Amino acid sequence: MHPRAPRRAVRRLGASALALAAAATLTAVAAGPAQAKNPTAEVVTSTQGGGKAVSLTFDDGPNGADTLRLLDVLREHRVKATFCLWGDHVRQYPDVVRRIAADGHTLCNHTTRHGSMGAEDPEVIRAELRETSALIRSVVPGAKIPFFRAPYGDWGADGRVARVAAEEGMQPLGWRFVVNDWEPATAEELAQRVRDQLTPGAVALLHDGGGDRRPTVDAVAALVPELKADGWRFARPEVRVTAAEEGR
Repeated sequence: MHPRAPRRAVRRLGASALALAAAATLTAVAAGPAQAKNPTAEVVTSTQGGGKAVSLTFDDGPNGADTLRLLDVLREHRVKATFCLWGDHVRQYPDVVRRIAADGHTLCNHTTRHGSMGAEDPEVIRAELRETSALIRSVVPGAKIPFFRAPYGDWGADGRVARVAAEEGMQPLGWRFVVNDWEPATAEELAQRVRDQLTPGAVALLHDGGGDRRPTVDAVAALVPELKADGWRFARPEVRVTAAEEGR
């Protein structure tokens, strides 16, 4: 959906961040909801549960310093989010991926190369998804990856990308609104876009990678306490399973 942003140079992680990341391997396998055995191929855009709930999802990371600061904000306010990981960036920032998992956030497969796949053969799609999941689990052994989000929202005219994701045990994850934070904007402008589009049960799409995400992190830091004070809670996206799985 958005233009592919240029990659940023690798940033050196601080000693404290590395220490947190190293400790993550002890707890990472507990991160996120259980892997669904038979998720549907429906692209979900809603949170678990109802009421004043919003799901914060972050694409194209990790991104070194920006992701680490975002994780600090979420930890401070005891908020869990979903991180849709770009495989090439997993290679670049393995310690940040470990920190994401250690903090109990949900992991989402966002492909390795971040290309549109809607016109690809299903086996090509499957290979890309498996490669990305293997990359994530090489960093976080045993990690649960219950979601897949297609780059640019390209699920294919016939829904083939969503079907392959479901066959691989991942719920296709969409969004109810997007903040367009790949465009130049101030933190307050980004925060206002969230306020203007927020509805109960919405999955919100933001980015922690693919460019300079300092305004996004600043917007989240301002919004989270504001929304909490207004009675909103932060939930994970829903996982839908087939009728056969529900009956077990």
